[in-house]
Amino acid sequence: MKRTKNYILLITLLTMFSCSKNIKPLMVEVYETSASGNRLKQLTEFVIKDKDKGKIKLFPDTTFQTISGFGGAFTESSAYLLNQLSRENRSKILQAYFGNDGAHYSLTRTHMNSCDFSLNNYSYASVEGDVNLEHFSIEEDRNDLIPMIKDAMAISQEGFKIIASPWTASPWMKDNKHWVGGKLLPEYYPTWALFFSKYIETYKKEGIDIWGFTVENEPHGNGNNWESMLFSPQEMTDFVQNHLGPKLEADGYGDKIILGYDQNRAGLKEWVDVMYKDEASSKYYDGTAIHWYESTFDYFPEALQYAHSKAPNKYLIQTEACVDAEVPKWQDDAWYWSEEATDWGWDWAAEDQKYLHPKYVPVFRYAKDIIGCLNNWVDGWIDWNMVLDREGGPNWKENWCVAPVIVDPEQDEVYFTPIYHTMVHFSKYIRPESKIIAVENLENDLMVTAAKNPDGSIAVVVFNQEPVSKVFSLELNGLTKDIIISEKAIQTIVIPKT
Repeated sequence: MKRTKNYILLITLLTMFSCSKNIKPLMVEVYETSASGNRLKQLTEFVIKDKDKGKIKLFPDTTFQTISGFGGAFTESSAYLLNQLSRENRSKILQAYFGNDGAHYSLTRTHMNSCDFSLNNYSYASVEGDVNLEHFSIEEDRNDLIPMIKDAMAISQEGFKIIASPWTASPWMKDNKHWVGGKLLPEYYPTWALFFSKYIETYKKEGIDIWGFTVENEPHGNGNNWESMLFSPQEMTDFVQNHLGPKLEADGYGDKIILGYDQNRAGLKEWVDVMYKDEASSKYYDGTAIHWYESTFDYFPEALQYAHSKAPNKYLIQTEACVDAEVPKWQDDAWYWSEEATDWGWDWAAEDQKYLHPKYVPVFRYAKDIIGCLNNWVDGWIDWNMVLDREGGPNWKENWCVAPVIVDPEQDEVYFTPIYHTMVHFSKYIRPESKIIAVENLENDLMVTAAKNPDGSIAVVVFNQEPVSKVFSLELNGLTKDIIISEKAIQTIVIPKT
């Protein structure tokens, strides 16, 4: 009897050992950027000592929005700076943004006419009274902006979409006759619609295809600080419904994307209620554009959910974000990981709104906002200037901001800030036409989003803002992998197609 029991025990142990050998762990590639110094570093070994671990479970069959892309903006300031650098550093930056081994940007933005990040005020329709735009000219863009876009196109193997946005019409078309503030006079609505069509046509002759537009950058204005033009929700909708949409359609550009609003998320409800009131009002709108400047920490999930519910089959794209009201810190990674940055609201917000604008950690703000957006139906996320100098310009209004890449043209030096690496965690690994998938996150201290790419791979982005490392188990289809994320870190976990 004793021999029989031992024999059964031996068979059981051998069977268990054999089965354990056949269990395949979840195969992953892990890339981390952290306050401790990792910069998109691939991690291959995890020594798990802590048995108390969180759990993140993926459900790839439950999908949400389709991703349009990630990227930044072509501005005259950025393009001008690139032209001040050596050919080697100019190429290095463009490769870092558009090369397959870099950020691999897929969705971009640029300005029509000048903006605050231009060297001066200018318009493509500078001749007063030229209602037919016979003198329309993009000559101002030829030295800097157009070459930057073309060089990026030559580098990008998959190409990228371009959204164009006007900050203002020519002053002669406005009721106040100024670059700043004022409204478009109704008699010039047809001319302004023609302006968009002329822009498409002229840029197409340069070999640059425009994917779509926002109707107006920040239609609430910007406190009368730089180029702006005011629209109410109804005024913008009337212009799109009766002028812009029909004009683009008549000129053969009906496939161009038109995004309404294009300002902070707290105002979303008021705008989408008008834009998508009925079939007639929403006919020419392809989606809604938003910015993040309402708060340094709140990404307004309820507003995003509401906007999606009003137009579930239309785009919801974040078109501008940056660390504003700051001069960039030069080659100081620690600053970007510390709670030191302030935004415009730190000084200028109304007293009852100041709580939305505390000091913040720049990397945290980016990671938190992008994940929060992706988990609330946003399908595209665009940063602001790709390149700025050590002063946070050039900017004709001296409206200093921070970009992911900072340069010193006099010394021909380039600094890739931690914000750049944060952007790469999303833009490189979550590709256009991917779909956000369901995630069960049982680790409350971590923020998580995940997407299934067109090639079948899955990208999971995990953000840990805590001052201690975290252990979690990642599960997909019954397979698991235990992973450690460093303190104050962001990880992208790539699961190859099986």
